Amino acid sequence: MALTPPFTLQTATQKVRMAEDGWNSRDPERVSLVYTPDSRWRNRAEFITGRAEIVAFLTRKWAKELDYRLIKEIWAFSDDRIAVRFAYEWHDDSGHWYRSYGNENWEFDAQGLMQRRFACINDLPIKESERKFHWPLGRRPDDHPGLTDLGL
Repeated sequence: MALTPPFTLQTATQKVRMAEDGWNSRDPERVSLVYTPDSRWRNRAEFITGRAEIVAFLTRKWAKELDYRLIKEIWAFSDDRIAVRFAYEWHDDSGHWYRSYGNENWEFDAQGLMQRRFACINDLPIKESERKFHWPLGRRPDDHPGLTDLGL
């Protein structure tokens, strides 16, 4: 089912969950297909244009951010825009754990592909014992708490 603008609370919430599921797959090619061929991103201080650059960026990201698990939550929406907040947990190749917090602003074309993405992200070092995201790698189970339920 294509979720296209104008969004309702229901379709915007579905779009957010679909994005979360895609990113939790850690499959750069799959993820890139929900963006327009000329999509423009700002991710932290990096500027990315187009699917090929998205794939290269995500390949680098998930080679560094190991055992990546993400939760996204809708913050606001309008006809063709959605704002989300998110947190993800990961560790580096030395075994140091982090929880990364951020906000994203998304803009979609008429076909429901994301044409612009702006992300602000901060990394918080955590102890492995402080982790809150414990599902098996891949899609977050439907019964796993979201950010609000986890107090994040």
